[in-house]
Amino acid sequence: MPPARTIDGVKLPTDHPRSLVRRLFSFWAPTTASMRGWALASVVVNAGITVSGAAVRVTGSGLGCPTWPKCTPDSFVPIAHPEISPVNMAVEFGNRLVTFLVLAVGFACVVSAMRMAPRRRSLLWLALLQPAGIVFQALWGGLVVRTMLNPFTVSVHFLASIALVAACWMLYARAGEGDGPPRALVHRDIRRLGWVLVAAVGVLLLAGVLVTGTGPHSGDALASRFDLDIESVARLHADVVYVVVGLSFALLFALHVTGSPRPARRAALALVVVELAQGVIGYTQYFLAVPAFLVGVHVLGSTLVWIAALRAVTSLRTCGPAAAPAARPTVEAGVTVSGPTLTQDTPTLT
Repeated sequence: MPPARTIDGVKLPTDHPRSLVRRLFSFWAPTTASMRGWALASVVVNAGITVSGAAVRVTGSGLGCPTWPKCTPDSFVPIAHPEISPVNMAVEFGNRLVTFLVLAVGFACVVSAMRMAPRRRSLLWLALLQPAGIVFQALWGGLVVRTMLNPFTVSVHFLASIALVAACWMLYARAGEGDGPPRALVHRDIRRLGWVLVAAVGVLLLAGVLVTGTGPHSGDALASRFDLDIESVARLHADVVYVVVGLSFALLFALHVTGSPRPARRAALALVVVELAQGVIGYTQYFLAVPAFLVGVHVLGSTLVWIAALRAVTSLRTCGPAAAPAARPTVEAGVTVSGPTLTQDTPTLT
């Protein structure tokens, strides 16, 4: 067993005998595997905060902490208040605390990308998007509170989380590749179909926030709603679902008939399975008059559909190692170059 690495006689935490400690400090001495691990952790925590945000809304806890950045006008942490339920206050404050977990994982990704040897600029930029996006989310969350849960600000809050999930997934995918030019693993038209599918899922998420902003579970009785007909926006949402599912089946079929790589076929199959499960949840909550619990599960399903779509499209190509820079030509003594001859006595061209 190789000796533990030390700095000035101090043992590095990345060589700690406990596996959990080594993993927690792996950002300080990153490998490709640990970089991907932190990126995947960022996908999980960013998906998790979308679910915790949904829990705030469906429990009517949107104004459990009625001020920002403080929870109450005179305290950063929840304190007893006669006009606010302690449960609602705890739920909202808990969601705010999740932000710090997301931020910690984001900074771990940044440190990992900075300390990778050799440093890869593409990974660093993707990693930097995380703390920047989280700070934006925190500030926007304050705007959500100050606008009394206006459905537009709430919708942007969710969509920003979805954008962060995409950045985190791309960091995970790119960390397992090189920095060479992209190389298609499937036919060009199948790749185009994949990108059309991702765009369609994006439209589906937009339609979903319209339904959310129009229907019940606004987060608080004082919150406003979009002035839209709930039946119409629900039908629009369902129509986009049919388009997305159709494109997903088309992608799965195309990958199978062309003998595409197994990871791509498995990713497309997983996407179809997640979409079908999400459809069952959606129709169930519709016929049960939108119970709060199923709304939260549906938000989780929406996030999983988005991740599965990103996984499917990134499985259609790969990037090899970047080409090594061309070596500078060297001139040996006594070799003629375009006429003039260099000798040991002639160190320069004349």
